[in-house]
Amino acid sequence: MIAALWQLPARFMAPLTLAGALLAYLMPAPFMIFQHNFLWLFAATMFALGLVMQPAEAQAALARPATIVIGVTTQFTVMPLLGFTAATLLTLQGADPALALGFIIVGCAPGAMASNVITYLLGGAVAYSVAMTMLATMLSPLLTPLLVQQLGGAWMRIPFWPMMQTILLTVALPLLLGMTIRRLLPRYTHLYTMIAPGIAALAIIVICSYAVAANHARIAQTPGMVILLVIILNAGGYLAGWTIATLCRFERAYRITLAVEIGMQNAGLGVALALKHFSPETALPGALFAVWCILTAAGLSRLKQQRDTP
Repeated sequence: MIAALWQLPARFMAPLTLAGALLAYLMPAPFMIFQHNFLWLFAATMFALGLVMQPAEAQAALARPATIVIGVTTQFTVMPLLGFTAATLLTLQGADPALALGFIIVGCAPGAMASNVITYLLGGAVAYSVAMTMLATMLSPLLTPLLVQQLGGAWMRIPFWPMMQTILLTVALPLLLGMTIRRLLPRYTHLYTMIAPGIAALAIIVICSYAVAANHARIAQTPGMVILLVIILNAGGYLAGWTIATLCRFERAYRITLAVEIGMQNAGLGVALALKHFSPETALPGALFAVWCILTAAGLSRLKQQRDTP
């Protein structure tokens, strides 16, 4: 019974994320208690990912290193450029640079851990998805702040070293800790697999809800352009991943995987970085993107389930 309850956040992540965002908008005060704890919540998602990561599971993908290099290169080139384009369009419309910077931060984040689950549901190559998530996450302490500094520095001062330190403490360290515990205590593998996805999903739901609560006054005045750019950024990632995989002659399962990995950014990390180092307004694109990309990914998986049902 308890195990089933822990699995609910992961199984119903899309509707719970949407419900949490709506509740946070209608009643922001209760969610403000997470103002000083959201980084711990994100660290919990990385710790949970470390618990369920199986190095052996990625061996099949590692046997094809070129596909991983192509995928991670696409991750840290296409999405940052799409985020920069969105930010540029916003500033041309007279938007606050802090809001525009939020799109760059989202674009420069690594792939989301939820992409592994969505890849599985869509019939993609799960080992490839895990390998990409692992490598992109490991590279993010250096590449994410570097890319944000290069692309966003024209509008605002970017604290490169503090951002790198934040990612090391909330991404790399918890991830390695989770992997270490799994290796030292393998007899609890079944327990890790059972509860870790739920912990990670619940933490992301709370982070996104807090970001909405922190931006309560701004959301009602959010320009339609911001929402449109969130939709385009997500769709552009899916399309770019599928197109590049097709041009590289990947088989269908790998094309599905690359599309999901590129389109589903780790917006939770983007929100955490924005809230820690910039204004709450900078976190707004990340919060909206997190809700939207989870809904679209869940919708795609639901569509596939309906097509597969006799």
